[in-house]
Amino acid sequence: MIEDEEGFVPLFDGTTLTGWHSEPRIFGPVWPGGPSSHPDGNSYGDWTPDLATRHQAVWRVEDGVIIGEQDAPGSGFGGYLVSDAVYGDFELRLEMNPDWPADTGVMLRRRAHSLKGLQVLVDHRKSGSIGGFYGNDLAGFHAVPFVIDAELDAGGALVRLIEEDPATSIEPFTPHKRSLLSRAATAEDFLAVWRSGEWNELRVRCVGGPVPVLTTWINGVLVAELDVSRVEWPGFSADMVRDELGDSGHLAFEVHDNDRGMGYPRWGVGAACRWRNIRIKEL
Repeated sequence: MIEDEEGFVPLFDGTTLTGWHSEPRIFGPVWPGGPSSHPDGNSYGDWTPDLATRHQAVWRVEDGVIIGEQDAPGSGFGGYLVSDAVYGDFELRLEMNPDWPADTGVMLRRRAHSLKGLQVLVDHRKSGSIGGFYGNDLAGFHAVPFVIDAELDAGGALVRLIEEDPATSIEPFTPHKRSLLSRAATAEDFLAVWRSGEWNELRVRCVGGPVPVLTTWINGVLVAELDVSRVEWPGFSADMVRDELGDSGHLAFEVHDNDRGMGYPRWGVGAACRWRNIRIKEL
C-alpha cells in the first residue's frame, strides 16, 4: 500500500455500488466513420445490442470487494461498471485480483453509453498485458510493454504468470506495440513484483487534456507510460481523442465478451474480476 494518501477520496464505500452503474458492452465503429468493432457474433451464437443489454455483466459487492462476472457464466457477453461522475486529470489507486483467464481493465475518460475511451489493460489471460493501454473504438491502438502466459498445475489451476513464448501466442506481440510507449518495464520487472492469486495494487496517472499522458505502476513498479498525442497506429489521430473524448470522462471496470477469435481463453466460464480500495485524487 502506498503510504502517501493525502488528497485521495474513496470511490467505493465497501458495501454498495453507490456512485456506479452498469452498462452493456455495446459496440460502435473501430474509429469514427469506420467499420464495426465487433464481428457478427461471439463464440456461442449471434450478437445483437438487445442480447448484450439483456445479458450485461453482473456486478455485486461481497466482503468489501466489487466482483464482476458474465451473465450467465459462459454466455460470452460482457459489460461495464461505470462511475456516475466524470474525471479529467487524476491519479487513481486500487487493488485488483482477477481470475485466470479474465480479460478485464480500467477505462479512463470513457464516453457514456459507448465503448469509446482509453483503457488500462488488465488482460489476465494468455497473450495479455497488465498495465498497457488500448484505444477502445479509437482505432484499437495497442500499446503494451510485454505479454504474459501462465503456468498451470495438473488440474488447470494457476500457479504463476510467466512471459509468453511468441511461438504459442494467440494475439501477436509486435515491437511496434512496445515502441509506442515512452517508458516501459520488462516482463522480468513485472513478474518480480506480481503476486499470482493475491491482491495487487494498480496506480494510474492521467494528466493533460484533451489528449493525455497515461502512466501505470503495479506494486510500485512503473510498467508503462504513453503520450497519447504521439501514438502512430492505422486509423488513429490525436484529433480523434480530442473530438471524441474531450478533457474528461467516466471511469469503468470491464467484463469482456468472448469473441469468435479467442473464445474461452479470453474469459473462462465462471471467471470473475475483483476490485477493492478504489480511491482517486483529482489533479
